[in-house]
Amino acid sequence: MFGSTKGRIAAGVLAAGALLALAACSSGGGGAFNTSSSGGSSSGDTITVGSAAFGESEILMQIYGQALAANGVKVNYKPSIGQRDVYLKALQDGSIDLVPEYTGNLLQFYDKNSTASSSADVYAALNDALPKGFEVLDQAKAQDADAYNVTKEFSDKYGVTSLEDLKKVTVPLTVGANPEFATRPYGIPGLKSAYGVTATLKPISDSGGPLTVTALKNGDVQLADIYTTTPAIKDNGFVVLKDPKNLIAAQNIVPLINSKKASDTVKSVLDKVSAELTTDDLITMNSENQGASKTQPDAVAKKWLQEHPIKK
Repeated sequence: MFGSTKGRIAAGVLAAGALLALAACSSGGGGAFNTSSSGGSSSGDTITVGSAAFGESEILMQIYGQALAANGVKVNYKPSIGQRDVYLKALQDGSIDLVPEYTGNLLQFYDKNSTASSSADVYAALNDALPKGFEVLDQAKAQDADAYNVTKEFSDKYGVTSLEDLKKVTVPLTVGANPEFATRPYGIPGLKSAYGVTATLKPISDSGGPLTVTALKNGDVQLADIYTTTPAIKDNGFVVLKDPKNLIAAQNIVPLINSKKASDTVKSVLDKVSAELTTDDLITMNSENQGASKTQPDAVAKKWLQEHPIKK
């Protein structure tokens, strides 16, 4: 899930480039992601589904789109639009109608002062915070949240299994994370205010990706912000630190849609997708979408839907 929005590094140049890409791309998105036809902006009887610029969001875009198409809805795709500020503008201007989102970070985008942290509280607050014309449908149990990770060796050496335990660590602590972690409420400031833990940030702009993983494995950082559905956590035996004070808000997967396109059929189909989707599903699908022999998002989504047929 990303931070500047699922949160995943919104530099001005990237945002500008994403806007150009959004304007230039066809309604189907192109390549392996284009599983429907037609062009131009979304017509009244067509849903244009977009995604952020990372694999999990593209997989979810395909799941939403393919499930809708299987139930008689015309679908266009616009993958990899960019970061949250970019794709929300696209939703506002009608370039897209639907996008997979993450409840906690979306709430923070619209209400920076919100203190909601549990899944139920975040979802309720989000419904109140959304601008007119937007709505979220049912949230999934599946979450992809920021999480503080340490190596198994670090955990064993210092007896650390939760953020609370960090207070007893005697060595300086450095966190590897996106640059915005320096100011995010659940980042460096939150460690201090919630847990009394002082740490410094090593900015690594890959959203918990390979560079962050390598920094943690090599001991360049003692903690790393790696999203909970990242296969590298299990692959490397990292320990996800418990968060007893709910510093990090819930990040349930949720469809964000233009209210004008939220027909009974669309709602029914997407709510059934959310009812089936689990965090373990996300981890499995992300694993399939990685490595030299990675499966493209449309094929990953197709496989999941074959295992979880969705009927309105």
